[in-house]
Amino acid sequence: MAVEIKSDDDDRVFKALASGLRRSMLDALKESTRTTGELCALFPEYDRTTVLQHLRVLEAADLVTGRKVGRERHLSLAPLPIKRIHDRWIGGYMTAAVELLDDLGA
Repeated sequence: MAVEIKSDDDDRVFKALASGLRRSMLDALKESTRTTGELCALFPEYDRTTVLQHLRVLEAADLVTGRKVGRERHLSLAPLPIKRIHDRWIGGYMTAAVELLDDLGA
């Protein structure tokens, strides 16, 4: 059986999700679209530069999209990469675990 090597897309998503701050940023964007300034204000313990560096990692993983509205940049969660990770990694392993438990019960 040949193992298919996925592109770097999954690696970028896993890297982005490895940081607690980035996961918190995604949680904030899950609630609603926010401007860059609003997102920075939600994390006062971090300076703006740090938040923007983490935001770039999220954007590189295609987890966040931004669009300019006048002078503001509006950020939104892009959930498809997370769904792709779920479908490939979590869903398949969950099914295998349930089948194993079912076999043990039989």
